[in-house]
Amino acid sequence: MHIEDFQTYQRESRKTWGEVKTDSPIVYPTLGLTNEAGEVAGKIKKIFRDKGGKISEEDREALKYELGDVLWYLTQICTELDLTLEEVATANMQKLFSRLERNQIHGDGDNR
Repeated sequence: MHIEDFQTYQRESRKTWGEVKTDSPIVYPTLGLTNEAGEVAGKIKKIFRDKGGKISEEDREALKYELGDVLWYLTQICTELDLTLEEVATANMQKLFSRLERNQIHGDGDNR
């Protein structure tokens, strides 16, 4: 399946969603997101630890699938919050370019 845009991805990915009972439907995908992000970080760590930072085609493929899992959980969180991926991406670019224009791209804090 080839995905042309995030709107299609968001709609189609929801077909694979199965709510895990918690006190809120946002808990499970948030935990999944952090777990999958940790798996990406672990693979990158091992590439630098064991391979001197050289990313092989096999590593690239493995990371593609892990990043897909990150994207899936992120998408489910957005859907639960009634946000589109486009809204999130646009807001992120506006924030980053504002920081860049104000020479605040480095540093700490959300409101810089």
